[in-house]
Amino acid sequence: MSRVPILNRQLVLEVPVPVADGAGGFSETWAARGTLWAEMSPRMAGERAGEELALSRVLYRVVVRGAPPGAPSRPVAGQRFREGTRYFHIRAVTEHDARGLYLACYAEEEIGA
Repeated sequence: MSRVPILNRQLVLEVPVPVADGAGGFSETWAARGTLWAEMSPRMAGERAGEELALSRVLYRVVVRGAPPGAPSRPVAGQRFREGTRYFHIRAVTEHDARGLYLACYAEEEIGA
């Protein structure tokens, strides 16, 4: 049996929303879907060079309360968590425990240096 996660960080779950740019195309903005309490733990870090700057990437496991598939409170890949000015892009979501009481989200924070 898994230990009970300590949900001590408040994160805003955000979803991408396409917005018409007025020239026939679309840009993307983000809309808050709700607030979730989470336990976060870093998993891996790395760095890669961009065209103009170096980017540091940190992967996190973010554990939140379980929700059934399709529920608005259930995170999915392509969404993100926001904590203040920090953004964690969700790459994958799976059940944290056999009963589905908690979900494990694998998210990536990218930081420009």
